[in-house]
Amino acid sequence: MAESRYQKHIKLKGFGKEGQDRLSQAKVLILGAGGLGTPAAQYLNGVGVGTLGIMDLDVIEESNLPRQTLYSPHQIGLSKTDSLIQWLHRQNPATQLINHQAFITPENALGIISKYDLVIDATDNFGTRYLVNDACVILDKPFVYGAIHDFEGQVSVMNYQDGPTYRCLFPESDQNLMIPNCDENGVLGVLPGLIGTYQALEAIKVITGIGEPLVGKLLIIDTLAQTHFKIGVSAIPQNKNIKELKPNYHQPVCGSDNTVKHLSPEAFYLRLKKNFSYQLVDVRTTEEFEQYHLEQAIHIPLQELQNRHLELDQGKDLILLCQSGKRSLQAANFLHEAYPTAKIFNVSGGINALESSAKDEA
Repeated sequence: MAESRYQKHIKLKGFGKEGQDRLSQAKVLILGAGGLGTPAAQYLNGVGVGTLGIMDLDVIEESNLPRQTLYSPHQIGLSKTDSLIQWLHRQNPATQLINHQAFITPENALGIISKYDLVIDATDNFGTRYLVNDACVILDKPFVYGAIHDFEGQVSVMNYQDGPTYRCLFPESDQNLMIPNCDENGVLGVLPGLIGTYQALEAIKVITGIGEPLVGKLLIIDTLAQTHFKIGVSAIPQNKNIKELKPNYHQPVCGSDNTVKHLSPEAFYLRLKKNFSYQLVDVRTTEEFEQYHLEQAIHIPLQELQNRHLELDQGKDLILLCQSGKRSLQAANFLHEAYPTAKIFNVSGGINALESSAKDEA
């Protein structure tokens, strides 16, 4: 059955049964089940990668649907990893699918990544990418980097064949916190599909040994001009001298919720009705805040939080709010680091979820 399914691969000169066997024996971890992770998972599963691990703790939101096309409206609110794995099992029942229903953290990264041959980094912030990079350097695992911004995408293969690491491409900087992700800046739905597919292709090249993987090269795709060009990335030897993970990374790690409590819209409204002392902090941009905000909210944009967090009263419960819940989670994790003893909460789904909940009740 397997040879019949993959006969077009087996017929390829330079690939053949040997290449297919390498795919079937490979173990690939996909970090993130969103815009990049879903197309990467779809194609790696389709071509016959033997073991796929899917790691994420997010749930499906309506705003995900234009770019995360394996999910459907009836799945809104459900686990991304559960939903994606169900889809992948229908696509290819022979694949061993492993559900890591968690965000990657310094505590779990080494133990999980060590079980795989290669990592697809489909995360969406600098803090998590540095964590993935450092764990892969320690474990000597290659990973395929992908990123999107506006109408542009990037792909490269890191930590492979003495090539550069992510830190060689992007040295760690405080300014990275100021670069918006797609929740803040927007994204056209087809772009992550394109970049995630490129990541799957690079993974196949690394696994099977065909072609020239993007080692020491950053592929940049401008979808508006429809141009593809590559720039060289030099390896910096000292970036390979990482021996242990830091206890925390400057930017919050991919929504890690080890220290921050989450409030559903229902729980949020219930808490506001109770007699307790709190500060509701809206971390959206000034434009977003002026367009609409909750009356009791104080406004500190995420980009200003590092310089203005002393304005907050850590003796009160701090409730963080943004449009979708992701920027506020970054803020909440930052504040927990600044105020380890404070009670810090994040409103899951943000204002989008609060408005949806209000409509349902109406």
